[in-house]
Parts: sequence; C-alpha cells; structure tokens
Amino acid sequence: MFLRFVQIEALYSRIATKSVKSCCRLQYLFPSDRFQRYHQPISSYGVAGADSMVDFTGVFTNKDNAVVHLKPTQLETAMLSGDQDLAADPKHNDLQQPLITHSSKPVTTYAEYSIFSHLTFSWLSPLIAIGYKKPLDLDDIPDLSGLDSAKGSFPILKNKLDHDRFISNKLTTFNLVTALIHTTWMDILTTAILAVLYTLASYVGPYLIDAFVQFLNGRRESRPEGYLFVFIFFAAKVVESLSQRHWFFKLQKGGIRARAALVAMIYQKGLTISSQSKGEITNLIAIDAERIGDFGWYIHDPWLVILQVGIALVILYLNLGFASLCALVAIGFVMLSNIPLGSLQEKFQEELMKSKDNRMVKTSEILRNMKILKLQGWEMKFLSKIRELRSVETKWLKSLLCTSTTIISIFWVAPSFIAAVTFATCMLLGVPLESGKILSAIATFKILQQPIYNLPDTISMIAQTKVSLDRITAYLNLPDLDSGLVQTSPRDSSDIAVEIINGTFSWDVLSCNVSLNDINVKVLHGMKVAVCGTVGSGKSSLLSCILGEVSKVTGSVNVTTGTKAYVAQSPWIQSGKIEENILFGKDMDRVRYEKVLEACALKKDLEILPFGDQTVIGERGINLSGGQKQRLQIARALYQDADIYLFDDPFSAVDAHTGSHLFKECVLGFLKSKTVIYVTHQVEFLPAADLVLVMKGGEIKQAGKYNDILDSGSDFMELVGAHKEALSIIDSINTKFESENTKVNEKDNVEVISDDTKVTKEQIVQKEERGKGSVGFSIYWKYITSTYGGTLVPCILLAAIFFELLQVVSNYWLAWASPVSQDMVPPVGGPTLITVYVGLAVGSTFCIFFRAVCLTTAGYKTANLLFNKMHLCIFRAPMSFFDATPSGRILNRVSTDQSAVDLTIPNAVGVFAFAVVQLLAVIAMMSQISWQVFLVFIPVIAICIWLQHYYISSARELARLVGVCKAPIIQHFSETVSGLTTIRSFQQEQRFHHTNMKLTDGYSRPKFHSAGAIEWLSIRVELLSSIIFAFFLVFLLIVPKETIDPRIAGLAVTYALNLNILQASVTWKLCNMENSIISVERILQYTSIPSEAPLIVETCKPDDMWPSDGKVDIRDLQVRYGPHMPLVLRGITCSFHGGTKTGIVGRTGSGKSTLIQTLFRIVEPAGGHIFIDGVDISSIGLHDLRSRLSIIPQDPTLFQGSVRSNLDPLEQYTDEQIWKALDQCQLGDEVRRKEGKLDSAVNENGENWSMGQRQLVCLGRVLLKKCKILVLDEATASVDTSTDHTIQQTLGLHFSDSTVITIAHRITSVLNGDMVLVLEQGLVEEYDSPLKLLENKSTSFAKLVAEYRGRSSSSYDSRV
Repeated sequence: MFLRFVQIEALYSRIATKSVKSCCRLQYLFPSDRFQRYHQPISSYGVAGADSMVDFTGVFTNKDNAVVHLKPTQLETAMLSGDQDLAADPKHNDLQQPLITHSSKPVTTYAEYSIFSHLTFSWLSPLIAIGYKKPLDLDDIPDLSGLDSAKGSFPILKNKLDHDRFISNKLTTFNLVTALIHTTWMDILTTAILAVLYTLASYVGPYLIDAFVQFLNGRRESRPEGYLFVFIFFAAKVVESLSQRHWFFKLQKGGIRARAALVAMIYQKGLTISSQSKGEITNLIAIDAERIGDFGWYIHDPWLVILQVGIALVILYLNLGFASLCALVAIGFVMLSNIPLGSLQEKFQEELMKSKDNRMVKTSEILRNMKILKLQGWEMKFLSKIRELRSVETKWLKSLLCTSTTIISIFWVAPSFIAAVTFATCMLLGVPLESGKILSAIATFKILQQPIYNLPDTISMIAQTKVSLDRITAYLNLPDLDSGLVQTSPRDSSDIAVEIINGTFSWDVLSCNVSLNDINVKVLHGMKVAVCGTVGSGKSSLLSCILGEVSKVTGSVNVTTGTKAYVAQSPWIQSGKIEENILFGKDMDRVRYEKVLEACALKKDLEILPFGDQTVIGERGINLSGGQKQRLQIARALYQDADIYLFDDPFSAVDAHTGSHLFKECVLGFLKSKTVIYVTHQVEFLPAADLVLVMKGGEIKQAGKYNDILDSGSDFMELVGAHKEALSIIDSINTKFESENTKVNEKDNVEVISDDTKVTKEQIVQKEERGKGSVGFSIYWKYITSTYGGTLVPCILLAAIFFELLQVVSNYWLAWASPVSQDMVPPVGGPTLITVYVGLAVGSTFCIFFRAVCLTTAGYKTANLLFNKMHLCIFRAPMSFFDATPSGRILNRVSTDQSAVDLTIPNAVGVFAFAVVQLLAVIAMMSQISWQVFLVFIPVIAICIWLQHYYISSARELARLVGVCKAPIIQHFSETVSGLTTIRSFQQEQRFHHTNMKLTDGYSRPKFHSAGAIEWLSIRVELLSSIIFAFFLVFLLIVPKETIDPRIAGLAVTYALNLNILQASVTWKLCNMENSIISVERILQYTSIPSEAPLIVETCKPDDMWPSDGKVDIRDLQVRYGPHMPLVLRGITCSFHGGTKTGIVGRTGSGKSTLIQTLFRIVEPAGGHIFIDGVDISSIGLHDLRSRLSIIPQDPTLFQGSVRSNLDPLEQYTDEQIWKALDQCQLGDEVRRKEGKLDSAVNENGENWSMGQRQLVCLGRVLLKKCKILVLDEATASVDTSTDHTIQQTLGLHFSDSTVITIAHRITSVLNGDMVLVLEQGLVEEYDSPLKLLENKSTSFAKLVAEYRGRSSSSYDSRV
C-alpha cells in the first residue's frame, strides 16, 4: 500500500496544474503544552462546483473529461488591494455566482474525491505541489462550497436564533450555544465517533504490552504469535493515526463553519443597531468569533476524558487489581484541582478581554485622527495613553500566564504523581509489581497524559469561550433601530412626500434630554426644503429622524414609499475605485454617469487623476481633498435616482464658486423634479427653497417661504442679518460688478487638482507587504534575544533536557528494579523502589516548573518589548504611511498578531524544543535495545525531512497570507460602522452583508487548506513512524534471546508506542513554529517603518519664547508628495509679517492645504525653505515646531473622553482657564447645562456633538494654547454665518497681536485681513492687500469676490 501511495503522490506532484487558492493560518490566543493538536490551524473544506471529478492522476476534469482551468475572481484581487468597493459590486458579489470562474464548468467539490484520496488527504497534493514550486498566492486556493461557506451556514444559525428569540424575546448564551451546535451537528457527531475509535485504538498498545513482555521472556519460539503481536500493534497504530487525523480535520471544519456563521451574524447585527463602538465590534470579529471557532478542538474533551479514564482504569484493574482505585482517586484529585484554577483563569481572561477592548477602541480612534495628532503635536501624549491601557492589559495578561504556568507545571508531573500513588498502593496491598504490569501501567499513564494535559487547556478554553459567548450574546441583544420609527405610505395615495406630526425625538431615550421637540413638517413631492439655524440647533437631527436614525419619543413620521439618498456632513467614502463609489451597487448607465460627473464638476479631476475614475481611493478618501470627497458623495446620491434626497450641508466644504455650481446644477437642475431637503449655512441658497425651516434649540421656530418669514421672526433675521453684514463689507469697498464680470470661463468651472491627490502611476493603496520564502534566522534571533539578551533560552532548554532525562531514568529504574515474573527475586526492595522513583519525580517537578517560569517570563517580556517598539514606530511614521495603509492592516498587527505574540508564540517555540528532546529520548531507548532499527530509521527520517521541506513552503505562505485575508474583513467592518447611516439610507444593507460573507469565505478558504495540509503531512509522517515501530518489533523477535533484557525491551516498546505521535509532532511543531513566528515577522515589519524627522533636535532647540514676532518667510518652496511625483507647490516665495492677518485663497486644489501641511512639516519640502522669526523650521525638532503653532483644522475632531480632555489633552491648564476658553468660543452655557460640566462625556468621534459644536471646541483649544502663529484651515466651514462672525470677532480680539493665516471659502473671512495670497496650481498668482487687489477688477481675487457677491445676492429662483 505504501509503495502505491508514494507512486500516487509522485504523480500528483508532477501533474499538479494551476488550481487551488491559498491564505491564512489562525494564531491561537492561549498558551498550552497541548500534546499535539493545540496549534493546528482551524479551517474548513470544500471547492466550489458540483459537476466535475478528480481522477487518480490528479488532473482536474469535468464530467465530459475536459480540463478545467481556473482564474482568480475579481473579489480576491479586490481583497488584496484593499478594494472593498469592487467586492461590494453586485456584479461581483451575487452569491448565486461561483466565487471561482473558469472556462467551462465548476471546480470539483471536496465531497466527490475518492475514498483513498479522502483517507490520505491526497486531494491536497496539487496545492502542496504548487506551493513547493512557487510561493502560494491567494489565487491558488479554491473556494468553499455548501455549508462550509458563510452563505450556507449563516441561514441555519440565523433561523435557529430567530426561533429562540421569538419564544423568549431575548437571546441567552445557551440559545447561542444550541444554535451553533445546530449549525455544525454533523461534524460534531462524526468527530465523536472518530474520537471513540481513536481512543480504543490508542489503548491497544498498553493492553498488550504485558503479554508482549511475557512473550519476549518465554514464548519467543512461537514466531506466528510474535508476528501477530506485530500486526496488531501496527494495525492499531494505523487506525489510531487515520481516526485522529480525520477527527482533527473535521473538528476544524466545524469550527470554520461556526466562525463564518458567527461573523456574518455579528455583521448583520451591526447593520441594524443604533450605536456601537467600532473597536468592540472589531474584537468580536477578530478575537471572540475566532475563539468560538477554535473551541471545536475541545468540544469532545469533557466526555472523552471520562471514556479515556474509564478504559485506563479497566486496563489498570486487569494488571494491578484494586490498586487501580487509588489511581482513580489520584486522577480525580488532579482533575478537581482545576476548579479553582479554572475560575481564576476565567476571571483573568474576562478582564484581559475588557482591557484589550479599551485599547483597541482608543487605537482605532487614534489611527483615524493621526493627522490631527501630528498637527497639534499630541502623538506622544496619545502614545502614552495607549501604553497606559496596555499596562492594564498586561497586568491581567501576567496573571493569566502565571495561572497557566502553575497548571502546566502541575499537569506535566501528574502522570508521575499518579504512578507513584498507584505503585505505593500495590505494595501496601501486596499486589506483585512485575515489569510487564508496571510497563503496561506506565504506557497507560502516558496515554492519560493527553487528557490530563488537555484538561487545564480545556477548562481554560471553556472559560474563554464562555466569555466570548457572553460578549456576543450581549451584543446580539443590543436594541435595533426601531423599524416603526418611520411609517411608509404608497406614493400614489398622497401628494405628501415627508410628514412629521407633533414629533419629539431623542438620541438617548434613557436620558431626559430631548434632541428635537414639537416638530411639525409637511413636504410635498418635488418640493425643495431648506433647513437653517445656528450651531447645535438640531438641523442634522431633523434629517436623521426622517431617516429613522433617532429614537422617537412622541408623534409620527410618515415617508412615501420609495428610495432615499443621503449626503452626510462628514463625507463617507469607501476604499475602492471612484467609479464604484459613485455607482454604489447599481449597474453602469454610461449616459447618466456622464451627466452626474458633469453636474458634480468631477470631470476635470478625473482627467488629472492617473487612472481616471479607476483610481483607487485610500481609506476614508484620504487621498482626496475635502471638496472632492463631498462632490463624490453628491455624485453617489445623484446616480441613485432616488425619490427623496437629504443633503446635510455638503456645500460648506467647497469654495464659493463650486458651491454655487453644485447648488444650481444638482439641486435646481439634476434634481428639479425630486424632493430635496437640504441643510445649509449659506443664506444665499435659501430663496430658491419652496419651504425654509428655521431651527433653534431643537425646535422649528419659523417655517415658510423665504420672503414670507423674512420679517416675521428674530431667529431668521439674525441669520440673514449676519449674512447681509458680511456682504456689506464687500459693498463698502465698492466691489459690485455687473453680471458679465462675475462669469467665469468654463475652464475654471471645476476644481483643478486636490492638494492631497498623489498623482502617480501607482494606486495609493498597494498590496499588503508580506515576506516570501523561509522565515529568516534573523527573525528567530531577534525574538529569542529580545529579553535579557537570550540568556533564558539555554535555561529553558536545559530544564527540558533534565526533565526528560529524569523521566527516562525514573521509568528505567521501575523496569530494571522489578522482576519479569513472580518467580524472580527483585533486585531491590519495594520501599527503595518507590522512594527512588518519588525522588526522581520530585526532581522532574522542579525542572518543569523552572522551565515554565522561564518560558513565561521570556514570552511576556518579549511581547511587551515588541509592542512598545511597534507602537513607537507607528506613531512616529510620516502621514504618507497612514495615507497608503488602511487602518485594518494596522489594527490586525496590534490585535491579532500582538495576541499571538502575547499568548501563542512562546508556547509554539517551547513545545517544539520539548518535542525534539522527547523524540531524542525515544530514539535513544530504541537504539539501546536494537541498533538495527537505525537501518530503517535513517531513511525514514530522511523521507520525513523531505516531506517537511516539501510541505513547509506551502504552510509558510498560507500563514503569511492570513493577515492579507483578515485585514479586508476588519477594514470592511470599520468602513461599514462609520458609514451606517449612509448605507441604511440607500437601503444597501443586503449588499454589504453579502460582501462581508464573501470576505469571510475568503478568509475561511485558506484556513481550510492550511488545516488539510497539516493533516496531509501528519498522516504521512505517522505512517512512516508506524513502519519504523513495526520493524523495531520485528527486530526484537529475530534477535537472540540472550542479547536483550525483556524488561528493558518492554520499556523501549512502551516509549516506541508514542513514536508515531512524537515524530509527527516534531515535524508538525517545526512547521507550526515557523507559521507562528510570522506574527513576529509582521510586527518587526512595522518596527522598521521610516520615521519622521526627530521630535527634538538637541543641538538646534529654539528659545522658550520662540516665535516672539511670528514672521513667516517662505523662499522658493517646492513640495511633492513622493520622490517620483510631480510638484504640487512649484516655487512659492512670500512673507507673512508678524502680527498680520493673511488670507490664502484659490480654487479648491490650488495648493492652499499643501502649504499649511508644509508649514507644520506634515509634508517635507522638496526644495526651498520656510523661516519663522529667522529660524529654518527644517532644522528644529517636529515637536518644537508643532507645539509652538496653533491650527483649527478643516475636519473638526473630538476624541472619546470628556470635554476637559478634549480641550486640554496635555493637562496643562486649570479649570478656570478652560471655562474662560469655553465662554470665549460660545460653548460655556452649553457645557454648563450638561450634568457632568467639564467632565461631560464625549462619545467616539464626538458623535453626541454637532459638527458646528465640534468646530467651536477646536476654537477653544487654540484659545487655551494662544500661540503667536495661528492657522485657520476652513475653520468656520461647518458653522452658520452668524457664528462665523462671532468666531471672527473672538479671534480678532484674542489674537490681535498674533500672525493669523486663514484659508477660507467664505471670502468675507479674509476681506478684513491685512494681506491676501492667491494661489493657482501651486504658484503665487497674487499677493497684496485686499483693497489693492480689488482695485483691479481683472485680478483673480477680484473675480473670486465678485463670484461670491454674485452668488450671495442671487436668489436662484429661476429653476433650470
């Protein structure tokens, strides 16, 4: 059979063609010396398709014998590139389509392989062959099919949970457990049968060992009986190997299925909840769902240990009589000692997960806002916050590891303890201790080692899994958005599109705070409704209640049946191509698509971008300007051809002319027949509305046409008056132009180029970096020498060697000191026998405890060192790194990989070294009895090494691809949660859910093949080891009786019974160690990120009072975003004198924001210099520079915490100073009304504050800091004209002697300044005082002012 097997393997290797696709390997989350299976990869099985088969030659054919050629799907390409929109496209994500496309028919399914191929896992040989020839890529692995895919398993889980929820109205952890069992019951049942078969086969050896020793001692002439022994031993080993390998494989298959269904369930819940922390959701997916999938390993252990102990007791009773009862007591004592330790582990694990959640929430928030941290010079302060959270996490991690160390130490010596108790009882009861009976007992105790070793791990995993199940159950029980918040009515039943009657709404129904009160609105089909009001008046909340996003306290909301399109105030852009962002799941209609691009003024941008509308957008649209992101959002809404459009002030992010163009072409043109409700701070857009709603304090104060309410109330007059006052500034200097002077050439009708658009022939988001080939020795060396220079490593090795040596000596002592039969005189007395044995056992106890302590200490300290080094490098990385790296990739490093380094890798390295020591001990025992075994052992070991080398190439790449497959899932989750309102408003939940299931299958797919591959290797190595064992037994039969001692021969056979497991274990653990160490490799990749310039340059530190004057000199400044990219600023020279107010204007994309980024050294100059008070900013440290400048950024950012921590994150100011700043920025009264005052909560992203209020908090920061140089980057874009006027007055009062540099789309914000800098395509077009520039009507500035004045005085009453 073996020869036939090798022939088939060779044939598979030769003819393996392009077929199978590859990826991930799970890193476990808890350390254990689990005998063999602990670190094996969890996975699933299946290849898409059903009409084809595989013959023994290994060629993939269909039923017509046509060769099937596979090609990668676009989805997998999208996963690797971070292109989530491609994956979200319905053309690519329809679950009725096979994930693998090919030239003829679907690929062969796993279920249709032959029995032999199943038994030996030979169906994986083509994949192993490909991996041996070249590094595997994702395109080399087939897809899942049937119940093993998320598509197949999710409905089963969901239906069961829905049924349970219907009965009890609330899910319990028990409901979730039963639903998961219901989803995987077939695998659970099959593995239970295989586990019983494995257990029975494994006890054949211990049962026969006494008879075999007696045979060697007296009946050796009966050769047939001897060969029968050999056959039974060998057959039992083959059955044991086959049953165990398929047991483990099917366990993993069930775990994969459970995980896929859970991830899909968690994701679907995320689409319906009202609010939830993204960091927590990420952990539910990345850690909790993984752990529940891993629990498949342990699901049979609680009852299987009873069966194993029961069989062991039967064998012990047959050999030792009633003394076996004492063995039972000893076993029970050891197992019961787990109860307090298990409770401690559960507590520590729960606290560890809570602390990890907190760290991940903060890390996710920081990564989203890294640019703000760098502009403010806060990155080191926030790094210290991450380290503080990590210190809490490591406190629980240390407790968990110490508990684990105690358990592992106890249970490594448990077999010796049980043996000592049992043999001592035999002496007391007078049971004769013959060598055969002792060896049978020792072999039995060795088998009991596995369930005893597994028991602490099982208890720990049960505790961990219970925590994860509780967390997921609590999450699934979170309240959904009430589908009854918004009632729908048929379109033909009424002329009313939207109607709110006596509506009262609150974002938090549990609190007494009402967000909107007494709302009454009636909007007819085709109406244009404008919503205006001061900051925090409830404008955005009004749109949210129409969308059903705000809880309704009283009243009713009725919306006509149809589709809605929503444009958020903060742009939500998906990673992916521009085209896919616009289509957003709809099919391409080229005519409509072109019209949308024209209306949104995007054509010029697409012409300049390197790949046009195929350009991949970075995460959160990072490589687009604010104006481009908003216009892309509007284009997405326009393309949907919805019935009702809701615009939340999207015109504030663009300049005056572009805003005018968008309003005229989109709202009044493209959507002229649609119902449009738009929030705006631009008073000039109000006259065009059929209905104007004026809001204040969460109530509609006035409603009607513009002219009708103009004189009927003070609230509206306040807004209009502020607008007219702003315009009067222009009027006062006689800049009224005729209409022909306000027109602009067509070439100026759109934005030219984004400041942040990296024009290059490469997409900004590249494939994730991964190593290829073998893991370099340098990775191992860096890991093992990170702590104490590696001095603990030899201690660990010596402790393992001495432990195994003492174990061998103690067993040798028992075999030598006991007689073969009753008629022999024992060499030593019974008390001496037991005393020496116990002494050796105590020595081995100290060795194993010392080893465990050293291993835990080394792993713990190394994990912390790598954590600190990686995070320091991430926080010191330049912004270009964050622009090009999706946060999902970084989060994967700091969560999954860090968890592996914390908990898995030390054990992976330790158990490999221990397994090698154990294997060498077995070889030594066998060779002492029969050196001839080397004649077989050497060639078999050579074959095993070759098999390991043949396999490891595939296993290594599978492990490296795990992050590549997992990161898109995390990224997709992050994007989904941040864009929930948009997704729900477009009714795209189902499409995003389907995309998540495909990404989940993309992650599950390679985990299955990784699991199958390890079984492919293990079954071959174990078969070869069984052959060695059989030859060894034959040698014992044929050597002369006088040359061997039956007692020692029996001991060698006892050790050799484990040869197959040990040899496979060493080979497998070597592969596993290399797979696991890849997490270290991935972390080390992030410790070598190029860093920004030093934070502090000791040799060039500015004075404490610098800058004292605030003069900024810019000399021939040239800036590009990359070495091979074109210049964005092409030689700017100008000076901003100290104390002057300078406005920087120009069309969006002219270089304004790039100039500011260069001033803060977010981007380093390619040429030229910037001097502040005579100091070249490139010569000083970044912290010295950024901490002396102030900025109010375009995107107002608040961090989760309190009002105090947001205003004063560095904790430098008193409460009195903070209250003063709040009063100055018009937020004092608002904060005083809150219960917590300065300690009032600020939610993640500041979501419980309006956009305008967030901008005022940013103003409060600079009022506290009060630097000599202040930069305003569209600082008032999100506030109304009245608030803008107040802010300008506040800044004028408190920064009268400071240099103020203002970028503004509101021209009035710069008219009162001293100087105006006009930029055009990266060059200084004009630089002079506003008055002088306005004197010449042909200047660009005069034209911009004229445009603004013309737009602001226009009523847009003429509909186009």
